[in-house]
Amino acid sequence: MTALGKLADGLRTFASDIAQGFFEITHNSFALVGLATVFAVITLTARPDLRQAGESRLMGWLQARHEATIGMPVELGAIDRATASHPQDLPKQQAAVAYWLSKKYRVAPEPLSALVAEAYEIGERAKLDPTLILAIMAIESGFNPFAQSPVGAQGLMQVMTGVHKDKYENFGGQLAAFDPVTNLRVGVKVLQECIQRAGSLHAGLKFYVGAANLEGDGGYADKVLAEHARLKQVASGRSVPLLQPPVLRTSTPIEAPRAPAEDKVALISVS
Repeated sequence: MTALGKLADGLRTFASDIAQGFFEITHNSFALVGLATVFAVITLTARPDLRQAGESRLMGWLQARHEATIGMPVELGAIDRATASHPQDLPKQQAAVAYWLSKKYRVAPEPLSALVAEAYEIGERAKLDPTLILAIMAIESGFNPFAQSPVGAQGLMQVMTGVHKDKYENFGGQLAAFDPVTNLRVGVKVLQECIQRAGSLHAGLKFYVGAANLEGDGGYADKVLAEHARLKQVASGRSVPLLQPPVLRTSTPIEAPRAPAEDKVALISVS
């Protein structure tokens, strides 16, 4: 064999040895990876707490990366805090009321739809016409959940939070006055008490506005009942023209002295 042939055989042998060694190394590496994977699966199956911790860390890392990319925090659960629903999901009668109120008071139909649905639900339980409840919200606050009168009546139904703080205890405290649904529910409860105490709807509204001991209520009850009548027509399918919203009671309080302490059980606002 020539020197050239020997050199070629040596190179082939060297290459073969390298290939064999590489195969053994990679084979053993894949085997180790496989064993590690099996061990990890067994560990995570036996220890769900470790799996959950790992998933939380991974999700946290992914969310941090996403927030860094878009430049603002991500909170997918924020929608659960929104008091809103799609008007088309409401029954026809309720949807008509929501759209009419939305146009008249220049409020988005989605939050109004949620309030209309709640008014119908709580109205059925309280045996009160839901359009009456909505009419009171309209006159009291114009559907502004953060409205406050000069004397401290707050929220959609303009409940005197300080007077009725006991009613808010079941909802976590007085700050719940600014949760639209909570304010609606507390307001309806107070309205029930006013009507029961006064003996009629018209007189109950006079109690509700804090004019129980006065000769008149500044036209409050008539405004509420007029809006109530319009809303009943809307709910029945009739075409009702959009009139200018009335001046809200929050901005034009009734000039009257404070009611005596014994009247504060039913009082919503003392104007």
